[in-house]
Amino acid sequence: MDRRQFVLAGTGLLTALAGCNGDGAPPTGTTASPSESPTPTPSPTETETGTETEQEPPEIPDSIGLETVATGMGTPLDMIDVPDSDLCYVAQQGGAVSVLEGGSLRPTPLLDISDGLSRGYEKGLLGIALHPNFAENRRLFVRYSAPPDDSTPDGYSHRFILAEFEVGTDGYQADPDSRTGLLTIDQPQANHNAGSVLFGPDGYLYVGVGDGGAANDQGTGHVDDWYDAVGGGNGQDVSENLLGSILRLDVDDRSPNRGYSVPDDNPLVGGDGRDEQYAWGFRNPWRLAFDGEDLYAGDVGQNRYEEVDLVEKGGNYGWNVKEATHCFQADSCPDETPPDVRGGEPLLDPVIEYPQGDAPVSGVSVIAGNIYRGDELPSLQGRFLFGDLAPEGRLFVAHPRESGLWETEPLPIAADDAGKIEQIFDMDRIGGEMYVLGRGADGGGVFRVVA
Repeated sequence: MDRRQFVLAGTGLLTALAGCNGDGAPPTGTTASPSESPTPTPSPTETETGTETEQEPPEIPDSIGLETVATGMGTPLDMIDVPDSDLCYVAQQGGAVSVLEGGSLRPTPLLDISDGLSRGYEKGLLGIALHPNFAENRRLFVRYSAPPDDSTPDGYSHRFILAEFEVGTDGYQADPDSRTGLLTIDQPQANHNAGSVLFGPDGYLYVGVGDGGAANDQGTGHVDDWYDAVGGGNGQDVSENLLGSILRLDVDDRSPNRGYSVPDDNPLVGGDGRDEQYAWGFRNPWRLAFDGEDLYAGDVGQNRYEEVDLVEKGGNYGWNVKEATHCFQADSCPDETPPDVRGGEPLLDPVIEYPQGDAPVSGVSVIAGNIYRGDELPSLQGRFLFGDLAPEGRLFVAHPRESGLWETEPLPIAADDAGKIEQIFDMDRIGGEMYVLGRGADGGGVFRVVA
């Protein structure tokens, strides 16, 4: 199957979670809490001569295991834990938000929006998030694809929808009639939809938006940009639409005619470009994750390189001038925009890149994870765990450093567990431990990374 199809439709998988697998681990959100405080990565130390040397980090394990938490799902794409409970919610591409309680999958979903979805390919229910004050306000945020309507431009594929629902006090059921629409974006193609929504430590909602689909960031729905070597590009445009970007929204303050307001310190407020933009230059930022204040984005490449970005406010991550650190469809390319494009901003390199073949770390579509903060695998503390849509019996580990690309290496899955997962769709950190959502011989499921 063509890698650009992203092989999302028709699969599902659910992993064991700290906090919702009945092991007594404290549930946490997507950001580090006092019980999940970031562990510093190895830092330089001074020798007797005063020369800085890197501390030798502990060796990673020869292999890891995958503990099955739950199976029998369709295509699980996102998972969050529910504060002050032993529940987790799992978003399935087909439209159901399932409830995992104490390691068991409840028969009735929290929410089912399948009737209102545009499904297939890379469309569907793609992401969920809980408000930081969920225990009090019961607000659930849902990102999904909807069919075109009368307002959709001719020839466009579907609509990007961000909406919220109210969840009952028992945490088992959301009221479908409580739906409030927050944001709609017309999507020209069926692919490159991204899908992550998550709250940052600042209380704002971060939303990943793909470049609009099709190859090269060109064709229907793609606008002109400043770069002439490759015609067109939503990734390098910040004015005409919100595609190819990460957005930052204030969902606690509604502006007139909008379901949100824009934080005053968003980088383009008062300047050229759409105020919602937080960072841009992305192709398909499929999964996002916070580690403390650090925001990571796994940006799916076209046909040569995959990348993980450490996202800065106002950062331009290069697409479609670059694919990871490499010039895209050109022998040479600039490292910054021209002076007349927002004063000349640098095209930021990723912290992780890997090729789509012929290397120990390789694959077809990056699935970003997060920095490991758990106790199950002490030697992985402070390392970045991630995977690929086609895992081929392994995950990957990266070793953070202050500058330049991080060193990466394979993290084999033990033979007894490797067959559990043939495709990976998402990796989430809950309670410091890492969980993998994907599909294997037994269908879709959730698995916990263990020793």
